[in-house]
Amino acid sequence: MNTVMCYKNLLDIIYYILKKQDPRARKTIGSVGRKIHHRIVQVINEDGENLGNMHRADVIRMLDERGLKLVPLRENADPPVYRLMSGKQIHQEQLKLREKQKAKTGPTQVKELTFSSDIAKHDLETKVKQIQQWVEKRHHVRLTVRKGSASVEKMEGLLEEIVQSMPDLATFVTKPKAIKDGRAVMGILRHLSEKELNEYKKQLKQKEQESEGPRQEAGDVANPENTQTKVLHQ
Repeated sequence: MNTVMCYKNLLDIIYYILKKQDPRARKTIGSVGRKIHHRIVQVINEDGENLGNMHRADVIRMLDERGLKLVPLRENADPPVYRLMSGKQIHQEQLKLREKQKAKTGPTQVKELTFSSDIAKHDLETKVKQIQQWVEKRHHVRLTVRKGSASVEKMEGLLEEIVQSMPDLATFVTKPKAIKDGRAVMGILRHLSEKELNEYKKQLKQKEQESEGPRQEAGDVANPENTQTKVLHQ
């Protein structure tokens, strides 16, 4: 089976090629217009289906009839592989590819922050703002709480509270755990993935919808006239 058939998503195809380290592979996504230099090419349609080998004249006719663009996937294959795409699809795939390339540039930086469990509220708020700035830049943040008058459980709870203060931004890479024979607690934070963020928003929306119902019922009870009106209409 042709390799292209195993990848419905254009971005997956691009990264499959890069993974194979093909020096001739394209590292960007863009249309070639009507300039098809090969007489016969293999064509993938906009839905990811393999249309097989086609003459370039037929491909150009299809582009004109359907208002699509032609994007090269593997120009040096035999025959070369192209995909039909809309302008919107190309734009979306360009954004996704830039995000993946950006995420793969170099190792993740790890920032470190250490403070006492007896830290004052104002000082803690200042440190939380610094943590937010680091996480927003996609850094990992290693937090260490030194033991003061608090127990290990309270130190772990302090780190939990820090993450809970930014539920739409951060989560743990490494959960809080005691180190140095219980004299400190350490945890590592990271930015939420896109999937995690979408799940959080979904849960938040669901909670808001659930809370609207009880509030409305409570309003009816608080206002006897509303209840009486409903009975009369029945």
